[in-house]
Amino acid sequence: MKRSREKAASELFAALYPRLAGWCRRLVDDDETAHEIASEAFTRLWARWTSVTEPRGFLYVTAANLVRDHWRKLERERRAMHRVTSEAAVRAHPEQADPSVRLLVQSLPERLRVPILLHYYADMPIREVSALTGRKEGTVKADLHAARELLRVHLRRSLDHTP
Repeated sequence: MKRSREKAASELFAALYPRLAGWCRRLVDDDETAHEIASEAFTRLWARWTSVTEPRGFLYVTAANLVRDHWRKLERERRAMHRVTSEAAVRAHPEQADPSVRLLVQSLPERLRVPILLHYYADMPIREVSALTGRKEGTVKADLHAARELLRVHLRRSLDHTP
């Protein structure tokens, strides 16, 4: 039994790791971090191997959560650097919110963020996003629409406030 479990895990790793690591790479813009996230997702899958019914979905949702944690860490570091540098120099204008799409996607509620990451960043069709998240296709479509609208509003607001 143990040998077949290891064989199945090995085959799954060979089949999914390159795509998962590539997806993470597009999200974090760093090869080493992307491989760390993909590896951690597989490590967490292996720890729950017998209780996970949909390994692919588990991997992508786990990786999405790890990416979110990475983005949060970067944001904390950015804020800390901003505090240090702003103490050294007085600014004439307050810093505007960064209108990057990545930060805007990060700010979405998880219910909207995960479908955006899977559909647009992992290039998964709605049918697959639906299966991985356990939501109906209509719900996924509605969530994608709501997320796009929120992103549009936030991006427009960010761009309207730039000097």
